[in-house]
Amino acid sequence: MNMPILETESTLSDSYQTTIPESVRKALKLGKQDKIHYSIYNDEYVLLSKGQESNTEDPVLSNFLNFLSQDMLDHPDRIQVLDIALVNHLHSLVGNVPLELNAPLQDDET
Repeated sequence: MNMPILETESTLSDSYQTTIPESVRKALKLGKQDKIHYSIYNDEYVLLSKGQESNTEDPVLSNFLNFLSQDMLDHPDRIQVLDIALVNHLHSLVGNVPLELNAPLQDDET
């Protein structure tokens, strides 16, 4: 095995997350939202590399958004102001639900 050109480490958080050290991000030219690929060898070594760009859009969502866009263009008369009573009702249903966008995802194995 060749000698490494860079060695560093990071800490695993309580939620099994870690920050990729800046030196590794620079070496791999990683940016926000880039994918990281892991290859594990002999249960002892991990090769971390920049993942492949994937443009895997959700076909159902894409088709639905295209449908909505075309419908708004074809029938602008159907676009209406949202009734404030409905907005207030929806807010009463979900307004007190805590939402933390940066919270770690829970394991599926529960």
